[in-house]
Amino acid sequence: MTGDSFRFEDKLRPEARETIDALHKRVCRVILLSGDRQAPVAAIAEELGLDKWQAELKPQAKIERIQAFKEQGAKVAMVGDGINDAPALAAADISVSLASAVEISQAAADFVLQGDKLDRMVRAMDVSCGAKRRVLENFGLDVVYNMIAVTLAVFGFVTPLVAAIAMSASSLLVILNALKLAR
Repeated sequence: MTGDSFRFEDKLRPEARETIDALHKRVCRVILLSGDRQAPVAAIAEELGLDKWQAELKPQAKIERIQAFKEQGAKVAMVGDGINDAPALAAADISVSLASAVEISQAAADFVLQGDKLDRMVRAMDVSCGAKRRVLENFGLDVVYNMIAVTLAVFGFVTPLVAAIAMSASSLLVILNALKLAR
């Protein structure tokens, strides 16, 4: 058995670079925090185009980095799939794990992406931002509607039937606005 050797190597997911690029386009700062050795982490960071990275971090050190970012006013999203990532996932504002991750990471995460594709995280982020935008628009529509409808009702310009129809119409408008998110 002399001369035999084993070599283990982490391979990037095929969509990893595209996902990082998409996050950069959305003005997200991406930092790689890893418990792995310096050399492999440096190679992965270079392949991903990341200038900020740290290697050989214990779980507590990851938590400390996350808390330092939060103290600077940053909203921190953590993506992880290993046992050592679970504490950091719990410390982040938003945490994401993959369906193929170990169970403890999935339990600690806010979102578990089905499948093994990282780019679904970008889609989830887009849907989340769109949902927030629709909620704010719907609140705005509601405020405007109520200001107009209450004023008209107080001065007797609308009958109860017209008010009921207008209320139903406003509900329909809110629903149609929310459905824009599906596109």
